[in-house]
Amino acid sequence: MKLKEFFIPFTGLKLGKHEFEYVIDNTFFESFGYEEFNGASITLKAVLNKMGTMMELDIHASGSVNVDCDLTSEPYDQTITSDLQLVIKFGEAYNDENDEILIIPHGEHQINIAQYVYEMLVLAVPQKRVHPGVLDGTLKSEALDKLEELQPKETKGKTENTDPRWDELKRLLTDK
Repeated sequence: MKLKEFFIPFTGLKLGKHEFEYVIDNTFFESFGYEEFNGASITLKAVLNKMGTMMELDIHASGSVNVDCDLTSEPYDQTITSDLQLVIKFGEAYNDENDEILIIPHGEHQINIAQYVYEMLVLAVPQKRVHPGVLDGTLKSEALDKLEELQPKETKGKTENTDPRWDELKRLLTDK
């Protein structure tokens, strides 16, 4: 998916640093077919440092995505922050096999950062999503009540059938 607002034309830019800002919502992720988020509100800042023979791209994102808790299925806002540094060099053919170095053909005049932004943001969300109310005990939901009800009960009753040999050994530990 090629989102045209994420194309950065670098041919007309002077040498030095150039800033680009984006506001990302859920339609960005839907364009990639990713439907794990209920909503998104992320600000993205990209700084392109153009040099004579190469470029450096620093991307910083911060914001929140609305996801469902893995334990209770309750939606909540998960804050995320992420950074990505990318070195852009010129070569014979397009090559993005390395995570930190992108090689583009000599005749290119723009770069599309949408795929890098997408991967960076999806990886910024924790693998296991747990509602903050579950962690501090303030969330009240039917799922948590049912889990509490079905939790195995601990029974700490002392059994009367003990082996007398063990009783003798225990007495040795307490007699000093």
